Amino acid sequence: MKRFLVACATSLALLSSPTSLTAADTYTQTKYPIVLVHGLLGFDALGPVQYFYGVPAELRRSGATVYTASVSQSNSTELRGEQLLKELQTLKARYGHTKFNLVGHSHGGNTIRYVAGISPSLVASVTTVGTPHQGSKTADGLQGITNWTGTTGLVAGVVNGLSSVIAFLSGSSANPQNALASLQSLSTRGAQDFNRRFSQGAPTTSCGQGPELASNGVRYYSMGGTSVLTNVLDVSDGFLGAASLFFGFEQNDGLVGRCSSRWGKVLRDDYNWNHVDEINHVFGLRSIFSSDPITVYRAQANRLKNLGL
Repeated sequence: MKRFLVACATSLALLSSPTSLTAADTYTQTKYPIVLVHGLLGFDALGPVQYFYGVPAELRRSGATVYTASVSQSNSTELRGEQLLKELQTLKARYGHTKFNLVGHSHGGNTIRYVAGISPSLVASVTTVGTPHQGSKTADGLQGITNWTGTTGLVAGVVNGLSSVIAFLSGSSANPQNALASLQSLSTRGAQDFNRRFSQGAPTTSCGQGPELASNGVRYYSMGGTSVLTNVLDVSDGFLGAASLFFGFEQNDGLVGRCSSRWGKVLRDDYNWNHVDEINHVFGLRSIFSSDPITVYRAQANRLKNLGL
């Protein structure tokens, strides 16, 4: 009887111990930190609202070290890339990180490709989400319309003003803004010039895939969506619906064509997401039939973890 009571007491003690039976969740615990990079008119956070809505917290919950970059809301790929490079160098000096897993949405994808091309020793992997690697027909259309109507300067001024407001609210008002440089980078002609200089991970065929492991030692991945109007309550759907008209019958997410989103190993290019759903905004509103973006980001982190990255 005494032994039975001792066994029961031991079992209760083990069950009450917070570290006894519950293993730590390490699903997203990558070797190298994950850095999330925003796109055009983006931000790291506006108060409690993050650009990658809910993503950093969920990645951290399962063991990942996560940073969110703060680069110009609108400017050229090269300038944004130099800003990001400085941030990574600062993180390396401050915390001793040797490499980073870069994740970029929209223009953020081009931005991280620049850093991987300029300084591959700092980059373990590149994952682009809804990035116009071949340029955006929306950017081409806006260039054509503003040139034809003579409103280029006016529109650029409005976008620069909006960019400055977002920068101020997100605590990055020192970042320079240049809407015309951003538009040029995102156009088909600008993308072609950029791809010529930074070809690592490029698809080997039209609308195909590129190498997962590029010659610079960096792993490249991409994903994107092909839906536009996904939730009647999402205020961004109307804008994306109008922007999608530039694509005609080509599958797109409202701002980026399906084939244009492909770079390196294509994880999936036809999620039931529009361009804003890809970052889990607006506040998680999307089609009830779509994949959960947070789950997808977690799965990619787990993939990198299993590769020793």
